[in-house]
Amino acid sequence: MTETANRSADDVQQHLREVQELLARHQLVENLVHRQDMPRHELVQNLVHKQHVVALQERLDSLHSADVAFILESLPHNDRRFVWDMVKADRDGDILLEVSDPVRESLIEAMDAAELRAAAQSLDADELADLAPDLPAKLIEDLFQTLGSAEREQLRAAMSYPPESVGALMNFDMVGVREDVSLEAVLRYLRRFDELPDHTDTLYVVDRGGNLKGLLSLEALLINDPEQQVSQMMQREGIVSFEPEDDAGEAAQAFERYDLISAPVVDAQKRVVGRLTVDDVVDFIREESEAELLARAGLREGEDMFASVWDSVKNRWSWLAVNLVTAFIASRVIGVFEGSIEKLVALATLMPIVAGIGGNSGNQTITMIVRAAATGQVAPEALGRLLKKELGVAMVNGLLWGSLLGVLAWALYGSVSLGMVMTAAMTLNLLLAATAGVAIPMLRIRFGADPALGGSVMITALTDSGGFFIFLGLATWFLL
Repeated sequence: MTETANRSADDVQQHLREVQELLARHQLVENLVHRQDMPRHELVQNLVHKQHVVALQERLDSLHSADVAFILESLPHNDRRFVWDMVKADRDGDILLEVSDPVRESLIEAMDAAELRAAAQSLDADELADLAPDLPAKLIEDLFQTLGSAEREQLRAAMSYPPESVGALMNFDMVGVREDVSLEAVLRYLRRFDELPDHTDTLYVVDRGGNLKGLLSLEALLINDPEQQVSQMMQREGIVSFEPEDDAGEAAQAFERYDLISAPVVDAQKRVVGRLTVDDVVDFIREESEAELLARAGLREGEDMFASVWDSVKNRWSWLAVNLVTAFIASRVIGVFEGSIEKLVALATLMPIVAGIGGNSGNQTITMIVRAAATGQVAPEALGRLLKKELGVAMVNGLLWGSLLGVLAWALYGSVSLGMVMTAAMTLNLLLAATAGVAIPMLRIRFGADPALGGSVMITALTDSGGFFIFLGLATWFLL
């Protein structure tokens, strides 16, 4: 992490601490005033309340919307509601876009219809489309009536695309110019704007029908002779563009590969319909990474850290139930070999090692596969090649570390046979872990499912039950 990034993280933490201190001071003074029986009690209380409200509002007004969103996510419900009421109404829409989905739901529940309408009306069509799934259907219908025909069509188009498509990420703010005008004319045209759309690094050269003819970079516009024609300075070949139906993940990979800041979005007739920018791509990558991390742990969605107990239980129960079943199966596997464990107590101390190493190896494999799938480096057809490679890795690791553990078992318990069983069990369980680590995500990809969902839970279940069965089975066969 760079020094600038460190400083930014420290700054937002400092902002959070300052807001928390103001909230604590406000609550403390209010409690003291309530306990006092003094003349003009209500006047004192109002003065104290206004003093702290003004200080809090001034602090919030000075912060970026993303920082306010972070603070809201970090506060318990009562403090969050209080701070949310202090935010200026014209910033509500921007902050709702920045907060996580669970926190957004809690804030929207606290707003009345008029506040929601005002917040939504402050947003562009593409931003409103991001917020629309969390807004009441009646409010969306009312907003449609207040929009102009062009904005209404943009909103309808943005809401029609799947969540993980380019169309769902694109925005409609862009600058188009003609190829038959001079650079000087373009400069005069740009001076009429109050400001350029965010992340504008190129202008789109279009014909009268809106078809994309090329790109004119701001660099080319500024450093060349103003008398030159746009047609002479624009880029015609090697243009990276997307269609609204394209996968957003593939677009994100293109942004990373070609170091893009923005890219045009065109329809089947090459008409420019929108623009994809690096900030939208970064947000998408972050959300996908968070979703993958949660999915690996068996969580269906992000969770408000201060959500009710019941809401948290609903988010977590399904894979915990699966884990309970797999743990019960593992215990039954051990139960089958109770007699063997009674005769050779060393088995009880060694079998967790076999299961634990197998689970770790399987998680390494599944993490590599899921990561490769996310970056588009692996396809379902590669199952055979990947399996062969991972089995080779597992065999080498199994023989290497299994032999080491076998020697340790021999040294501890004085049994060469126990050491050989330990080596064999370790190798076989790592082979099982490699097979599962490749097969689980690859088969899920083949059937169109999320390859990361519950991967850790399933791998742990297989390597625990399989490891116990392999180790105890070999020990029963060869040692007893």
